[in-house]
Amino acid sequence: MALLLRTLARQGVCLSKSQHGLLIKQVAPMGTTAKEEMNKFWAKNNRLNRPMSPHLTIYKWSVPMVMSITFRGTGVGLSGGISAFAALALVLPGDFPLYLDLVHSLSFGPALLSATKFALAFPVSYHTYNGIRHLIWDVGKGFKIPEVYRSGYAVIALSVLTSIGLAAL
Repeated sequence: MALLLRTLARQGVCLSKSQHGLLIKQVAPMGTTAKEEMNKFWAKNNRLNRPMSPHLTIYKWSVPMVMSITFRGTGVGLSGGISAFAALALVLPGDFPLYLDLVHSLSFGPALLSATKFALAFPVSYHTYNGIRHLIWDVGKGFKIPEVYRSGYAVIALSVLTSIGLAAL
């Protein structure tokens, strides 16, 4: 149905009900094409010396901005990692203990193992703590700017400490 309506709208055809309940066809001619509108838009922006769009270079980076980007990134990374792990578990031969023994046989040093554990634990702990922060926001608390910064620093500190603790196991 949506595809049909979109197709009709692109061709300028609309169906509407009249006062008497009958469907009537209204045709509105298209004045310009999308390409012409886009060319007018860019010509105007070039004439006025406007930048292409708000770019990262014009924004002053702040803790909430970075935390929002990181929260989204950890969410995408965690879901992608879990999906990849599940797909590999289905496709690869053998079972989990086989691959665990393979990792143990590689004899990585303790520094590399701790760094790897931290790299795996940080996204999980950060996403969890920041998710709790968002749940608190959903209740309507913590929206004042000092509270946003304070809760942001608390999330970062808790995430780092939790990740260090998990890496030490």
